[in-house]
Amino acid sequence: MTPTPRACLSVKPLTPSLGAEISGVDLGEQLAADVADEVREAFARYHVLFFRDQVVTHEQHIAFGKLFGPLDVIPIKRANHREHPELLVVRADANSKFVVGEDWHSDMTCLSEPPLASALYLETVPPVGGDTVFANVHAAYDALSEPLREFLSGLSAFHTAAKGWDGYGVDIDPKSIPTASHPVVCQHPGSGRPYLAVNEGFTTHIEGIERGLSDAILGFLFRHVTHPRFGCRFTWTPRTMVLWDNYALQHHAVWDYYPQVRSGHRVTIKGGRPLAASPVFTGR
Repeated sequence: MTPTPRACLSVKPLTPSLGAEISGVDLGEQLAADVADEVREAFARYHVLFFRDQVVTHEQHIAFGKLFGPLDVIPIKRANHREHPELLVVRADANSKFVVGEDWHSDMTCLSEPPLASALYLETVPPVGGDTVFANVHAAYDALSEPLREFLSGLSAFHTAAKGWDGYGVDIDPKSIPTASHPVVCQHPGSGRPYLAVNEGFTTHIEGIERGLSDAILGFLFRHVTHPRFGCRFTWTPRTMVLWDNYALQHHAVWDYYPQVRSGHRVTIKGGRPLAASPVFTGR
């Protein structure tokens, strides 16, 4: 097995805010150490990477995910691969009543230690539709007024899987649904850069303030994050791998292709407990 030479790798930015298409890399082969480092550097810079025309086995998918850290197992009923529990089966077809990810969200913020990243490989995509939209929550935070940034600093919000997974067949007792409290503004564990850490999929309220005010603030932030200048929209093709940073981004799976089939597998890279952003950050 010959490692990919560094000279073959190409990085093409997708938008000024985030995203890059990576070509010249075969994820079915072992990446040379310097190429793996360059992919990691691109990931840190662009937050979401798109690798088209990849043919990978389940084992190779898992190995790719492990380049970015240890993997986690997400306990969604009937969705974990029988032989490879690290793989989450992703499928929508004519029998689907819903698809996971229709709300804007960051993955599993209901956990005390949300995932750092995810790598989704789709083998089958609809002939048209089924895009994924991503939003840069660093940029969304930067665009807030200074008084609002100061107000949000120090606040915490409540996250629950009961909101994000309602009716999705979670493999746990409803009385033990995962919940967590996280700072509204967190700092990225890699760059230290602040980001908005509330999302429509899992966040229910800001703690310690009146519920009506909490709803108004969250409603504004949820809409603010989705502004086009913070995002990119990706159109899938068969056998594409997409790797995204779960702290730097939110995403939304567009379900506009019923009854067509969209299917593949995802691995989830473990993260840590989110930390409140530093009051002073000079790394923008």
